Amino acid sequence: MNGNFTYCNPTKLYFGKNALDGLNIELKKYGKNILFVYGGGSIKQNGIYDKVIEILKINNKNIFEDSGVMPNPTIEKLKDGIDKARKAKIDFILAVGGGSVCDYAKALSVSINCYEDIWDKYFIRFEDVSCKIVPIGCVLTMAGTGSEMNGGTVITNHEAKLKIGHVFNENVYPKFSILNPEFTYTLPKYQMVAGIYDIMSHILEQYFSGNDDNTSDYISEGLMRSLIKSANIAIKNPLDYEARSNIMWTATWALNTLIAKGKSEDWMVHMLGQAIGAFTNATHGMTLSSVTMAYYRFILPYGIEKFKRFAINVWGVNQDNKSELEIANEGLEKMEEWMQSIGLIMNISELGVKEDMIDDLVKSTLIMDGGYKVLSENDIKKIFKDSL
Repeated sequence: MNGNFTYCNPTKLYFGKNALDGLNIELKKYGKNILFVYGGGSIKQNGIYDKVIEILKINNKNIFEDSGVMPNPTIEKLKDGIDKARKAKIDFILAVGGGSVCDYAKALSVSINCYEDIWDKYFIRFEDVSCKIVPIGCVLTMAGTGSEMNGGTVITNHEAKLKIGHVFNENVYPKFSILNPEFTYTLPKYQMVAGIYDIMSHILEQYFSGNDDNTSDYISEGLMRSLIKSANIAIKNPLDYEARSNIMWTATWALNTLIAKGKSEDWMVHMLGQAIGAFTNATHGMTLSSVTMAYYRFILPYGIEKFKRFAINVWGVNQDNKSELEIANEGLEKMEEWMQSIGLIMNISELGVKEDMIDDLVKSTLIMDGGYKVLSENDIKKIFKDSL
């Protein structure tokens, strides 16, 4: 392993069918005024809302609701939530939902006591928090983002045509997260599949960087093999607890910073996908899948050693009488076949992108420098065109 690093993850996890019991334990540690954050109301239909409300009442909390968090939380929604939280003098934020709800809650936590321009401070200048942070906890209803155990938040600004993430330090991490795989059962198949690919992409973004013998890469390969197997089972039987629990656990470890240690990181697939999301409001996981093959085929010549390893260790490609390039390409072919088999969107035109939008997409794409090649704007344009 190369480099020096510090590892800290302060989030406490409650996992399994009885995980919600942990909410009783944790709520006692925080103040009276709770902001209950959730999305479009599916938690009212599946019964999770009532269960959480009951626990909040048992613990004598004052409940203030902030509902309607959209799949790609906007700066307008964030400003509205800040106003609600300030008026209620919120002591604690409880996010119940998927990754977008958790992301939004973290953005709220660092903004309630901040009286600067939030978008400019956190998403343009990428400054650290300089105000008091309101603590948060998460009850997860979708596996995918890993937001339940990290400091990341992604906010969309439609006016600026930008969707930008800011990864905060561990002081912004959820204090606890509750992970009951059964809470993901009622998720529509499209959202489940999108979440599965978000997990895969998180691992790949960290895996495809560096060529040193790194323990993190061995962990990543195991996570990917587990995800592929469990995804294949869950597609056929969404109520398979073992498969759904493995997917949920893999999602957490894919982005809680563990497998990034000792490595550079790529994240260009996410930058490309987020640009698409800013223009189309498409589901995040599908924006990633739609550009994946074009991107990895473009950078394969610059990282052929790792792509060969990926083909052999993750996809079981036979090496006999094949060149490095043939092995690497076969690995990508197997990944593409798997992606198609589980129902992912494989091109950006299906998400509403037209060729005349590409120049604007290029301008909205942030360029990262941790992968095998730093892309030029012409490179990005080619990748988008190859993704149509």
